[in-house]
Amino acid sequence: MDADPHYLKEAEDASLEIPRDVTDSVLDIVETVRDRGDEGVRELTRKFDDVERENLRVSDAEIEAASEELTDAERRAIDNTVENVREFHEEQFSHLEGFEREFEPGITLGTRLVPVQSAGVYVPGGRHPLVAAPAMTIVPARVVGVDRIVACAPPQADGGVQPAQLYAMDRAGADEIYVAGGAQAIAAMAHGTETIPAVNKITGPGNVYVTEAKRQVFGRVGIDFLAGPSEVLAIADETSDPALVATDLLAQAEHDPRSRPILVATDRSVAEAVVDELEAQLLELRTEETARECWETNGEVVVVEDLSAAATVANDYAIEHLQVMIDDPRRIAADLHSYGSLFLGHYSPVVFGDKAVGTNHTLPTLGVAAYSGGINVTTYLKVLTQQELTAEGADSIAPWAARICELEGTHAHQRSAEARMISDEAHDLADELNLTQVLQREE
Repeated sequence: MDADPHYLKEAEDASLEIPRDVTDSVLDIVETVRDRGDEGVRELTRKFDDVERENLRVSDAEIEAASEELTDAERRAIDNTVENVREFHEEQFSHLEGFEREFEPGITLGTRLVPVQSAGVYVPGGRHPLVAAPAMTIVPARVVGVDRIVACAPPQADGGVQPAQLYAMDRAGADEIYVAGGAQAIAAMAHGTETIPAVNKITGPGNVYVTEAKRQVFGRVGIDFLAGPSEVLAIADETSDPALVATDLLAQAEHDPRSRPILVATDRSVAEAVVDELEAQLLELRTEETARECWETNGEVVVVEDLSAAATVANDYAIEHLQVMIDDPRRIAADLHSYGSLFLGHYSPVVFGDKAVGTNHTLPTLGVAAYSGGINVTTYLKVLTQQELTAEGADSIAPWAARICELEGTHAHQRSAEARMISDEAHDLADELNLTQVLQREE
């Protein structure tokens, strides 16, 4: 076999480039919310959602009604996901810590992990309102101690939030929930309105308008990352079950026609069997129309020489969900380094990470995994540095700092450093460094 990857099925390259008309439309939306506040959000809600709602904040009565609308089994399923996500992220948080250390006599340096004061999370509606999404964005913020967690979600036709999502937002720990969707929700959380408070950081997935709005408000607020439609790459070999592989590829294909299901196989016959299985299973799906369009437009099948080559291809894709569907997945786990989340073995499908097991499903797509991970507890933390120097410590470092300042030409900085030089040793070192002192030495 040729050592280079061989494509049995190839799709066009995907990217995070936003169409110009979307950029212009979002700019208008952001400006409307910034300039007109609540009334701007109401106007845009009428325009895009065909919903009239005076009070943008969800009331306690609405939350209680949403809970009562669900069955006991539905509430238990949501509670299970929230609890599993909380347990995982609490464990994750327990393995992070700041430090403080005396590096030299009189020079103590350190870091602190401090949560942002407020976070805004967007919970998308769309084709399939994601019930697990609130847990993924709200719980990590709650775990690290964010003071104020604001959630926004688009309205249903009746003007309220989808009941299962609303119940999940409440159970996950949102302090305030607002009915606002799309780019206008992002703009409201970035700029603040009379009702919706401005926050420090905005997180959560959404459509291209939400993504573009996050890009436009970045700088005024922090964001998690920019993301596109869901994607999965499955690595298969002769030990893989073609039916299971096909099932898991279709699970991502049903999200959106623009999703990306990709198969990388070391065995051509296995690859062909997966394709056959996929075509057969499509006929059984209630979501066949979306999944078929996705597979036909964006599905890819790559045949490679061995598992090492499969790892190389997977790293090049830097995919959102990476499934290693072979008997001994840890054979290549160490070679994999660019993915949103890794799923090892036949019994670890993406659906578990997406819905229930406890890891986070808000993950980077379209190559962003080459430089960023998904939402986790550090998403809501600031790593802050600190320093405390005694007179002795300042005296020892001052000549070095002053010499750098002289090289830069930052005169006031140099004076600030030299003002801490108090010992003969410091002045002797300054002479060794050929420092042209700007302050008179006190004899």
